[in-house]
Parts: sequence; structure tokens; C-alpha cells
Amino acid sequence: MSAPQYIPGHGLLTGRTAVITAAAGAGIGGATARKFLEEGARVTLGDAHARRLGETEQTLVDEFGAERVTSLPCDVTDETQVQALFAHAEQAHGGLDIVVNNAGLGGTAELTEMTDAQWSTVLDVTLNGTFRCTRAALRSLRAAGRGGVVVNNASVVGWRAQSGQAHYAAAKAGVMALTRCAAVEAAGYGVRVNAVAPSLAMHPHLVKVTSAELLDELTRKEAFGRYAEPWEVANVIVFLASGYSSYMTGEVVPVGSQHA
Repeated sequence: MSAPQYIPGHGLLTGRTAVITAAAGAGIGGATARKFLEEGARVTLGDAHARRLGETEQTLVDEFGAERVTSLPCDVTDETQVQALFAHAEQAHGGLDIVVNNAGLGGTAELTEMTDAQWSTVLDVTLNGTFRCTRAALRSLRAAGRGGVVVNNASVVGWRAQSGQAHYAAAKAGVMALTRCAAVEAAGYGVRVNAVAPSLAMHPHLVKVTSAELLDELTRKEAFGRYAEPWEVANVIVFLASGYSSYMTGEVVPVGSQHA
């Protein structure tokens, strides 16, 4: 099945301000930043790769205007940098409405061969980084007192066992649990917390950390016989960030087409 037609924006996020982590490049974060802008939002982009982040910001500024796009390098394993990113977003856009925690790190290693460093690095970026940014988001949104939305990026691997992915699966399952607990705590001050769980969304970094054989196998398992385009996952993130999902919180929404 060929990729579907790209869906244009419909103003679903007009006037909203958002922070998006790991937003530089051609993956889900970059696609989400573009989708948010197409839907009318103002965005603050964070990413650990400063050069790519600057290039991404300039591309989006050229297309959407400097008043709607800003960025700050941010390594989500560093609490000082996380705090700086949120402070920058609030100062640049006068407040905060939406946070998309997209930063994550994968890899492949059999458990018997996995080192402590491999385990800890994936957990620190993928789970602890989401924790740090969710904490910062909830503190900011609670203080503002006008509600808001957090959308985390989990993975179907958090539900489904996959060889060589123990660290990544544990981290993404943790993101799901964190999402549910944060949602319960944040409901009292009108903030919704949900997550997407993509199955297979293709982007350049995935090719670098995953073998071609595994990618072919995973693609064949998808019902449509293809991987998702990053913007297809971003569409669901837009839905969760918008008023169309106003009664949803603590939910993990799968974005995939795998056979049952």
C-alpha cells in the first residue's frame, strides 16, 4: 500500500504555544513541529544536536515566521538544560500550553551482552528525560493555572516483546506508566497527559541503530506492508494536543497497523 496523501492543517492549535523535544531532523519530533505550525501553534524546539536544531529552526522560520518559531539546545539528561528550555519557551511566547516529550534513544543488544552503560544511557534519555520534561511541564502549567496538555512518545515495544530491545522496551513501558500516573495527578489542575505508541515510523536515525533485516521483518508484519511516515504519528499527536481529545487523559494511543 502506498503512503497516503499528506493532510493539511485545519487551525486546530491556533494561538497555542508548545515545547517539542528532539525536534531537529526528519523524525517524529520534526514532523510534529511542522504539523503544530501548520495547525497555528507557536513552537519552541529543543534538541541535543545544536547544529541540526539551528538548521531546523531556520527552515521553519523562513516558512512560518520568526515570531512563531524559537529553539534552544537541550539534552534531556541534564536538568539545568531542561529548566532552561522551559524558561526560554515561556519568555519567548509569553506562556505555555502544550509539551510534546519526543526525546528517546534506542539500540539493539541481547540482554546477556548488554552493558550497564547501554542500559543506563537508553533509560536516562528515554524514561528519565521524559520524567524531567513532564515534571517541568506540570510545574509550569500548574503555576499558569489555565490548563494544558502533555503528550509523551512511547512505543508499542512497551507492550510487545522484541529481542535485543530490553532496555528500550523497559524505558517505553516506563513512559506509559509515567503518563498514567502524571495524568491522575494533573487532572486536578486541568492538565491532560497522554501518550502515543507508534509501531514502526521510519526516520534516518532508526536506520542507523537497527539492522536492515530487522526493519524488513518489522515492515512485513505491518498490515499495510509499509512503515508509517513520521507525519502520520504527528497527526495523532496533534489530535491529543487539540480540543478534539478534551476528555482523554492517562491514555496510551497506539499508532500502528500490525496484524493481531
